[in-house]
Amino acid sequence: MLDPSSPLIGFRKIGKSFPGARALHDVGFDIARGSCHALCGENGAGKSTLGKMLAGIHAPDAGEILVDGRPVHFENPRDALRAGIGMVHQELSFCENLSVAENLCLGDLPRRGLFVSRPDMERRATELLAGIETQIDVRRLVGDLTVAEQQVVQIAAAVGGGARAIIFDEPTSSLSQPEAEHLYALMGRLRARGTTCVYVSHRMPEIFRLCDTITVLRDGQHVATQAADTLDEAALVRLMIGRELGDYLGHRAAPEPGPILLEVRKLSSPGRFAEVDLEVRGGEIVGLAGLVGAGRSDIAQAIFGLDREARGQIEVSGKPLPLGSPQAAMRAGLGLVPEDRKRQGLVGGLSGFENLSLPTLEGLARFGWIPVGAEREQANEVFARLKLPPPNLDKGVSGLSGGNQQKIVLAKWLAARCRVLILDEPTRGVDVGAKAEIHGLIRDLADQGTGVLLISSELPELLALSTRMLVLREGRLVGKLAAHADQQALMRLMAGVETAA
Repeated sequence: MLDPSSPLIGFRKIGKSFPGARALHDVGFDIARGSCHALCGENGAGKSTLGKMLAGIHAPDAGEILVDGRPVHFENPRDALRAGIGMVHQELSFCENLSVAENLCLGDLPRRGLFVSRPDMERRATELLAGIETQIDVRRLVGDLTVAEQQVVQIAAAVGGGARAIIFDEPTSSLSQPEAEHLYALMGRLRARGTTCVYVSHRMPEIFRLCDTITVLRDGQHVATQAADTLDEAALVRLMIGRELGDYLGHRAAPEPGPILLEVRKLSSPGRFAEVDLEVRGGEIVGLAGLVGAGRSDIAQAIFGLDREARGQIEVSGKPLPLGSPQAAMRAGLGLVPEDRKRQGLVGGLSGFENLSLPTLEGLARFGWIPVGAEREQANEVFARLKLPPPNLDKGVSGLSGGNQQKIVLAKWLAARCRVLILDEPTRGVDVGAKAEIHGLIRDLADQGTGVLLISSELPELLALSTRMLVLREGRLVGKLAAHADQQALMRLMAGVETAA
């Protein structure tokens, strides 16, 4: 009989390498039964790789994984699920053109004779969702679900498959706060039933809220495993990055604003936002605050020319900007760092050099050709100006960490010498060290006279960086706040609890 106090999962001298990079080396620690165990570390520290090895997606090159004290060897995720290990992925993978029921039963479709039994399939899927106390219409297409609902479907599949441990890989990176609260409540119910949760996240508040044990990885190696109540955020940051970070959200005196670089008047888009007026001066960081769905990203995309239904007037440095033309926006000196860097900010099959030069190809080209070394020379110059160590730019960007991907997205617009830079969630999914570097870069750009329009769901980030803030609610500007305003005042204004400041 198993000792209930014995670890459910153990790692022993785990090693893993990929072409050109060592992901993990000599990693060993235990995960207790029924615990919520956090895996923390900077981007590229090996957290997600370790989680994927436990879930049967990768196999270790060295060492062994123990479940219930016995070594296990998983060929695929189905083997892991048979051993009681499931995973909720950061990058959700479903057949989006199939229903919830079809996705949940895809590995074992119920049949009557030679044909799939749709009633049995829908009944089984409904029972799987009821097993985690959740109701979703199982006839809906998965592609029509929100990210939060898709995560719930993944959890139902894992629990229904007999998972005793579930790995959550950055589960709240694309969720609003109410959706995240729903996930926290669901995790609480799972833990009450004895399910072990392995939680991979960069977000300090939720780590300390949810987890009882924290393991820190750095550069692919195990640094520490400690009870969460023996650490605070400062101590955890020191373990993650190996140095004192200081107050990375600290305030810094802003330069005197320069001339108006971006002026927007009565900008509207049917069903998205209406009558938006704003301006950004050189040297300013103008924060755009609002709840999810308030229209922040829609406005950013319309200014950059991605919304052909937008109407209104936009001027850049006093000159009218045609609406609906990203090419015109780039020629006028606008740059956009989009919320979803993988789908909208990068071309995954190209190298870092090739991605970085995308907005400047016309300037680099000679008689229709890119001279050998031109992209490399530009990249070296840009990263020298950034004062940041460059990532491996010869490598395909899909293989880089989130922080290094975001550096390339920012660097390509710096190479284009933008007058105005629109940043939509610039630090989403990056670790605390990369976040500090990006914050420093944003401030340096403003110090050099660039106008910055900043969108962020992290209110401390928005409050610390912005020289002033505009607040959106239901597609309309409802208020303005000065630099370093009170967070409670900002939240009340966003939620409509009090009238505009």
